[in-house]
Amino acid sequence: MMVLPYLTLCCIGFDFCIVIYPPHSKLTDKETTVYLLFIFSPYVGCLGDTQFCFRFRRSPGRKVSLCCFLDQLDRDLPIYLKKDTAYYYGYVYFRQVRDKSLKRGYFQKSLVLISKLPYVHLFRTMLKQIAPEYFEKSEAFLEAVCNDVDRWPPPIPGKILHLPIMGIIMKLRIPTYRDKPGTTPVVQNMHQADAQISMALPTVHEVDLFRCFCPVFFHIQMLWELVLLGEPLVVMAPSPSESSETVLALVSCISPLKYCSDFRPYFTIHDSEFKEYTTRTQAPPSVILGVTNPFFAKTLQHWPHIIRIGDIKLPGEVPKQVKVKKLKNLKTLDSKPGVYTSYKPYLNKDEEIVKQLQKGVQQKRPTEAQSVILRRYFLELTESFIIPLERYVASLMPLQKCISPWKSPPQLRQFSQDDFMKTLEKAGPQLTSGLKGDWIGLYRHFLKSPNFDGWFRSRQKEMTQKLEALHLEALCNENLVFWSQKHTEVETVDLVLKLKNKLLQADREHLPVKTDTLKKLETHINDIILALPDDLRDILLKTGTT
Repeated sequence: MMVLPYLTLCCIGFDFCIVIYPPHSKLTDKETTVYLLFIFSPYVGCLGDTQFCFRFRRSPGRKVSLCCFLDQLDRDLPIYLKKDTAYYYGYVYFRQVRDKSLKRGYFQKSLVLISKLPYVHLFRTMLKQIAPEYFEKSEAFLEAVCNDVDRWPPPIPGKILHLPIMGIIMKLRIPTYRDKPGTTPVVQNMHQADAQISMALPTVHEVDLFRCFCPVFFHIQMLWELVLLGEPLVVMAPSPSESSETVLALVSCISPLKYCSDFRPYFTIHDSEFKEYTTRTQAPPSVILGVTNPFFAKTLQHWPHIIRIGDIKLPGEVPKQVKVKKLKNLKTLDSKPGVYTSYKPYLNKDEEIVKQLQKGVQQKRPTEAQSVILRRYFLELTESFIIPLERYVASLMPLQKCISPWKSPPQLRQFSQDDFMKTLEKAGPQLTSGLKGDWIGLYRHFLKSPNFDGWFRSRQKEMTQKLEALHLEALCNENLVFWSQKHTEVETVDLVLKLKNKLLQADREHLPVKTDTLKKLETHINDIILALPDDLRDILLKTGTT
């Protein structure tokens, strides 16, 4: 069985000793330093156990080795769950308790999972199971954990996975791009035949959306716009837990769109991008930062949009509406919770979702149900916004009758902002959303954002691959042997080499081509080669593709 690199385990004590499992995990000096700096930055008031998440850049120049199998798995994921090879995620379980027997007076230790996979809920659950027990035992316990992880099956999207971890079986399903947005197939909980406890995870990546947005849910629609447009945004929180969860909730609110800018669930003054992101010599970058250090209240005061949250607690009563505050009123981290910005939303406020959530609080509706309502609201809002763009971009695809087997595949037509805007009058978001406001202005702003650039590049790649696939099918439907008999040997050899390169391209780029089509093309190539003179036949049979 193939062992996949789900994660690397790190254990770090306050005396800066670091233990890494499995032993073959290779970390550069810079990356090891980053781990240490991140782990030791939890807010000093975090007594007890704290869980949070951070994200950081991969060291420049370091090679990324992803086998074809992992590429295949990534290809089946929804766009918002695809791995970003430039970043790692760190999932932390930090413990700080008073201990007079220690020189510093505190026991302070972190267990950290480092992974390229953005499966927040999965790794949070895993840490919750193993960290408390590890703190009471030795490093040998981590070896046992890693032995369990080595037995995990490949993280195949769409398949029910059973992941053993220290006597417990975690059951889960990783979404696929084929899943209908907003739906989560239920993973049934049950006891295993060998008496091991089974734990069904309802999701691998989602956070408690309502809990995160509860302190600012009167402004959720404005926050959705800010994230959609890729605006610079800072979350100031009292602890790494609140900081990281709120940033992850913000990034997820435009799903199924992928947030294409950088985001840091927990950002510190020791981060290597600190100067880059806090400089006043240029405009703030398109990034979402989660911070706890009071120093940032002054350092990031020039940022245009700041969310200040207190301790995240589910309200026992309906929260009071808090107005948007002016940035000049934010001077310290002790400022009152709220949203500090001069941004004016393009769309009119949707009062219905606010009333629905308020009613849920009054009726003591479970937070899971509130999160479902909120996630569905964001999904419908995002889909209403993106459907007109999807419809217009689909019209840029050449007609199938324009695809000739004897010519290169036709190019996509250029995206025209003016032409797109003209389609909105009859086929705009008003067809699926009752929200009024300046939709045109919102689209014009979005078309300049990193999120549009990332979305359009992805769609462009998909459609280009579709054209290549259709071109392959057109070639397969031709009588290529008959064609070769009517042309010179030089032209026939050139055709064979081009067809071999087509097959290589289909495999390398994972073109959406049926297996039967590829086999048919291979048969055409062999038939053409067999019809050639012996000397040419031997050369072509030995010749690979370029």
